Amino acid sequence: MVNSGVGPYVMNVSGRKLWIRAVILVGVVYSVVGVVFALPSSHVRGWRLAAWVVSAVVAAAHIGYEHFRLNNSARATALHASMAVALGAFLLAFAATVHALMIPSQAPYWRFLLALVLWPIITALPAFLGALAVAAVLARLSTKRLAR
Repeated sequence: MVNSGVGPYVMNVSGRKLWIRAVILVGVVYSVVGVVFALPSSHVRGWRLAAWVVSAVVAAAHIGYEHFRLNNSARATALHASMAVALGAFLLAFAATVHALMIPSQAPYWRFLLALVLWPIITALPAFLGALAVAAVLARLSTKRLAR
């Protein structure tokens, strides 16, 4: 029997892969921003502010992509955005751990290993709540626009 691809049990696998790819890409971008913007040793406050601005733009683009392109619910959008933030935090903690292993440090190594677990958790919850609020506003505005 040939599967025609029609029916209620056919899943859109490509759509599922798109959000996973977005989470991975955005998570890597967050970690690269965190590492690259920490490199300059002068004007540290300015570079930190720039990293925050770039990260906010990336977050807004990710939320917009999830909402407008993938048509995800506010909860799914927030979950995917927080997953990207958690991945970025994990990769940043991993980079810090590798750096600590290569460069002698006064801090004990267990702190860096603990960061591999704690940074994703600490960053994911606020990211989820913030993305949920933004996605809910976008959903509300979209339904108002459709009602007109």
